[in-house]
Amino acid sequence: MAAEKTAPRLEDQWRDILSVHARTMCEIDRELHPHGLCASDFEVLDILASNTSNTSNTSNTPDAPDTSAAGPVWAGPCRVQNIADRVHLSQSALSRLIGRLEREGLVERSVCLEDRRGVWVALTRKGHDLHTRVRPLQRAVLARMLPGAR
Repeated sequence: MAAEKTAPRLEDQWRDILSVHARTMCEIDRELHPHGLCASDFEVLDILASNTSNTSNTSNTPDAPDTSAAGPVWAGPCRVQNIADRVHLSQSALSRLIGRLEREGLVERSVCLEDRRGVWVALTRKGHDLHTRVRPLQRAVLARMLPGAR
């Protein structure tokens, strides 16, 4: 019983995690707003930017990025489902976010040729350039806000 009173309760630890997350997301939103992005936008761009391949051709396969009207893509395409597994958004919210990023010329969507139900998303040159510009801002917020991140 005494140990329960001195050790942080699980609920308190959970609330602390939620609090750090909320404050950090708000701070990222503030930093990225002047660049037309929010934290969730950046997360999608960051996932796509980390998706290796920096070559371009005209195939719609996972190991061959697409070429678009907005210019060549700058990272290998990623299935929307794989992005959904890594971000904390509903499928419909993620779809709307990707649609907005596509309208802004930051990403390009294409249908998977092998499975017409699948959709690929890849960064355009514009998306890559924006990600490169704002990544240090996001990382600086993480370094400031997350205990022991340095």
